[in-house]
Amino acid sequence: MLILELLYIVVAEFIKIYEENPNPKEIKRVVAILKKGGLVIYPTDTVYGLGCDITNYKALEKIARIKGVKLEKANWSFICSDLSNLSDYVRQIQTATFKILKRALPGPYTFILPSNNKLPKGFKKKKTVGIRVPNNAISNALVVALGNPIVSTSIYDEDELLEYTTDPELIFEKWQKLVDVVIDGGYGGNIASTVVDLSKEIPEVLRDGKGAVDFL
Repeated sequence: MLILELLYIVVAEFIKIYEENPNPKEIKRVVAILKKGGLVIYPTDTVYGLGCDITNYKALEKIARIKGVKLEKANWSFICSDLSNLSDYVRQIQTATFKILKRALPGPYTFILPSNNKLPKGFKKKKTVGIRVPNNAISNALVVALGNPIVSTSIYDEDELLEYTTDPELIFEKWQKLVDVVIDGGYGGNIASTVVDLSKEIPEVLRDGKGAVDFL
């Protein structure tokens, strides 16, 4: 007698959310997945990102394995809804630095700031942290509903001509067996955020991206 085993492969949920008016019910649905340690691919004001709950160590480890890096060496961004979370992870900063943040955010920037000793497990040894406040209603709603930042990293494409996939359906096709949910928030951008290091006395642009740096 042959015993047949059925192998069930978990496939991510594909959830449509409109940026103009994010459906609270769908936002809560995604946040419930995040709180359980799930991974989400979601839109920002630049490219689509891969993220998880900053407080869930196992989820952070999952992303590290997917990205092929050691968690303690990963340079990922903390996605915030506003600047109120700064004191949670960043040392006291100068007034001039805070003015730069206020002028630029929300927007397509990642700011490198000096970290404090309150960083989540997995990032304790890091001396700096990347902070993002995207100008995107979906990512903002997720962070607000979650109650804390999302750790995020960009999803790259192997295509030599196209560095970032912009079509959420193609993103789902590629990532559906690696994550728990893919949010369809419309076509994403293909230019990453501008990275500015504010951890030193003189600001330094580490990566030219979507955001202009005329505020420096």
